[in-house]
Amino acid sequence: MTAVLAGCGVTGGSDDVTLRLVAADYGDSDANSSEKYWAELVEAYEKDHPGVTVEVTVHSWNDVDREVKKLVDAGRAPDMAQIGAYADYAAEDLLYKAGDVLSIPVQADFVPQLADAGEVRGVQYGMPFASSTRLLFYNKTLFAKAGVTAPTTWKELAKDAEALKADGVKYPYALPLGPEEAQAETMQWLLSGGGGYTETATGYSLDSTANVDTFTWLADELVGKGLTGPVAPGRLNRADAFAAFAAGQVGMLNGHPSLMKTAAQKGVKFGMVPMPGVDGPTKVSMGVADWMTAFKQNGHAEQIKDFLNFVYSEKNVLDFSREYDLLPVTNSASQTMTAAPQDADLKPFLDQLPVSELYPVGRTSWAAVSAEVKKRIGQAVQPGGSPAGILGQLQTTATTVESGSAG
Repeated sequence: MTAVLAGCGVTGGSDDVTLRLVAADYGDSDANSSEKYWAELVEAYEKDHPGVTVEVTVHSWNDVDREVKKLVDAGRAPDMAQIGAYADYAAEDLLYKAGDVLSIPVQADFVPQLADAGEVRGVQYGMPFASSTRLLFYNKTLFAKAGVTAPTTWKELAKDAEALKADGVKYPYALPLGPEEAQAETMQWLLSGGGGYTETATGYSLDSTANVDTFTWLADELVGKGLTGPVAPGRLNRADAFAAFAAGQVGMLNGHPSLMKTAAQKGVKFGMVPMPGVDGPTKVSMGVADWMTAFKQNGHAEQIKDFLNFVYSEKNVLDFSREYDLLPVTNSASQTMTAAPQDADLKPFLDQLPVSELYPVGRTSWAAVSAEVKKRIGQAVQPGGSPAGILGQLQTTATTVESGSAG
C-alpha cells in the first residue's frame, strides 16, 4: 500500500518550500491508516505555515525501509523518513544530527534510553518516533480451566505449559522464531536468561554461556516436550502467533500493546505479567523503537526543524500513541499517559520502558545481524539441533559483519 498526501500550503513564492516525508503505516485497516493521522497533522501545520507544503507518502512496514533506500540510492532522498533503522544512513553522512533539526527543549524531552539508542558514536541521528515494550500475555480462561496461575520463573512457565497441553490447548506457549520477527522473541528470551545480543560495550555476545543456556533450556524444556504447538518455532511468525492468541488457541506468549485490542475484540480474557526469568520476573524487558530521520540532501534544515518541533509536541505525540496503542517517546507525553485513566491499560508497558533494553540499532552491522537471526535462530531449538552450534555460527557472522562495518 502506498499513499501520497499532498499538503495544501500556498505555493508560488520564491521562499516556498515543499517538504517530503516517507512514513510507515501503523494502522490495521483503512479506518485507522497512518494516512489519516498525517493528513490531519499536516493540515493543522500548514494552516499556520503558508509558505510550506508537506507531502507525505505512506508505505506498509513490509515496504517502507526498502522504498526509502531506493530513493536514497537514486539520489532523490526525502527530507524526512520515518522508518525502522538509521545507522547506515548516518554512517554515510546523509543525515542531519538531531540537534540540527530539533529545538533543545524537544530533543531534551525524549525518553533517555530511546534517545541514547538513536546515537552513533555518541551523536544522535535517530529520533525516536514510536516505542513499545513486551509483557507475557496469558489466556485467563485457559489458565483457570487448567488450574494454573501466571508464571514468574521459567520452571513455572514450563509447568504451566505442561498443564495447558494436558488440557488440550493447541499452543501452550507460542514461540514465534519465524522470519517475521524472530529477533524480538530471541532478545526477550536472552534478556530473561541474563544475557543479550551485546553484553559488552564492543562486539556481539550471541554465543555467551548465558545465551547458550537459555536456548538449550528452550530446546529441551519447551520445544522438545511438545509445549510450543503444532507449528515448528522456526516457521511460526509473530502475526500468526498473535492471531492464534486472539482465537483462544494460545496459553501464553510475549506480546506488545497492540495485542490487547486484538484479543479484547475477539472476547479473549487475558492477563499480562513481566516475562518470567530463571529465578523470578525478568529485570530487563525488551524495548523497541521506530525512528524519524532527516536527510541533508535537499538542505531544508530550518523548515524540517520547524515541522518536527510541531510533530513532537505533546498533543501530537499523545494523539499518535493513543491511536495506535503505542508508548510515547517523550517524557511529557509519558507522564500524561501514566496519570490518565483512559490510558490505564498501557500502564504496565509504560512501567517497563525505563528498565527496557533496545536492539543495538546504533551499530551499522545490526541490520545484517538481525537478518541472520531471523533466518537461522529457529534451527537452534529444532529436534536434534545444536543451540551452541547455531549461536556460534551467528556469532561468527556478527563478528565478521561488525569488523566490516567498522572498517
